[in-house]
Amino acid sequence: MNIEEYRAYCIDKKGVTEEFPFDDHTLVFKVMGKMFALIALERLPLQTNLKCNPERAIELREEYDGVIIPGYHMSKKHWNTVFLDNLSPVFIKELVDESYNLVVSGLTKKLQAELGSL
Repeated sequence: MNIEEYRAYCIDKKGVTEEFPFDDHTLVFKVMGKMFALIALERLPLQTNLKCNPERAIELREEYDGVIIPGYHMSKKHWNTVFLDNLSPVFIKELVDESYNLVVSGLTKKLQAELGSL
């Protein structure tokens, strides 16, 4: 999956915005103002940070050793860094969906209602 496909998939989700809050090279995707994905535009191989349930994060790191690692510059418990070149686009989309859904489930009821009305 290339950066354009990744961006299109993330930005197409309901309630998602994109911005560069940290620097000019780290694109952040947020749902209702909460981060669910970051991608380093100038890093090769292409990699993204995605939020993950802590137990699932450990399972993924063990199963995809060296391809999914603890989140770079993030909470190692809740974030994984995923190297996109080594995984199928279908699986990457599943991981993005998991991250998005995890963040949505943690939104306040008010924000969830706003998201539902979009």
